[in-house]
Amino acid sequence: MPAIVVLLMWPLIEIALFVVVGGAIGLWWTLLIVVGTGIGGVVLLRRLGLSNATRLRGEMARMRDPVGAVGDGILKALAALLLILPGFLTDALGLLLLFSPVRSALISAASRKMAVVSMQSDQPARRSDGIVIDGEFVEVEADGPKSPMPKDRPSGWTRH
Repeated sequence: MPAIVVLLMWPLIEIALFVVVGGAIGLWWTLLIVVGTGIGGVVLLRRLGLSNATRLRGEMARMRDPVGAVGDGILKALAALLLILPGFLTDALGLLLLFSPVRSALISAASRKMAVVSMQSDQPARRSDGIVIDGEFVEVEADGPKSPMPKDRPSGWTRH
């Protein structure tokens, strides 16, 4: 029930903040702030896209727990989206999420409730000297592979 109340009260709070802030600083400054934070959110969201994917890929390649990288990327994207939405409350929450200590606190609180159990990599195993050994395998049945040739005829593969 509290989530419904928050969703119903959110637009009313935003409207009240528009009236109060607009009355204090004027219409044009209010519009400039709303449009400016929206543009800032779009720029931030565009910049985050590739960097988050690169950071996550790096964490996975080092076989580290990706919760921190994923959480940080999600919270930065959420901050950008909150900045894009018009309103002073959403802008304040978006700006708050841009601070690293706030994101770290939220990530640590969430990571206490969830954890990575196991990780596997599809990258080839590397030796300690840096040489990659790539190989293929074929599963062989217990009674051996089925030969399409009858056993009484030579297969042509060997000399008899």
